[in-house]
Amino acid sequence: MKTIFTSLLVVLFVTLGYSQEVKYGVRAGLTISNLDYKDTPIVRNPHRNGFLFGVHADIGLTEQFSIMPELQFSPEGAGVEDFANDYLNLPVLFKYAMFDGRVALGVGPQAGLKIHKEGDGFKNFVFSGVGIIEFKVCEDWYVDARYNYGFSNVFDDDLSPEATNNVIQIGVNFRVF
Repeated sequence: MKTIFTSLLVVLFVTLGYSQEVKYGVRAGLTISNLDYKDTPIVRNPHRNGFLFGVHADIGLTEQFSIMPELQFSPEGAGVEDFANDYLNLPVLFKYAMFDGRVALGVGPQAGLKIHKEGDGFKNFVFSGVGIIEFKVCEDWYVDARYNYGFSNVFDDDLSPEATNNVIQIGVNFRVF
């Protein structure tokens, strides 16, 4: 997992050197998350709702394509205290803008670092995929909706059952400069 996190950072810095235009911004929003259990009878667990915030760089490659690495705090897991974890996530989104930049679609990988608990039966690193749709409200304001689909088991390998984080995010972005 550390290799994946390092690889994402390398992609970020190499891309910065070849980019045409970089726009920096901040993002805040709401999360609705839950754990998706694998090979387990239906487990009832409530959603966990919370607030996210982060910073990002939107790196223009062409008129339509950009790469947007982001560093964000995101509460994830389930609504039960023992299954609620907070993560520092690093998504790297590959975006395609259309309709004169008013709408953008994107996908990309995300590495997450659990930031507040140790020895609780949860892995410290998780990996997921992100899909995004973004709408331009005015020159520097955007709203977006994202779905994060967990690829890695959030529980330690010696524990059963297996589960992944699945998160819906609704956010507001402001391009600072």
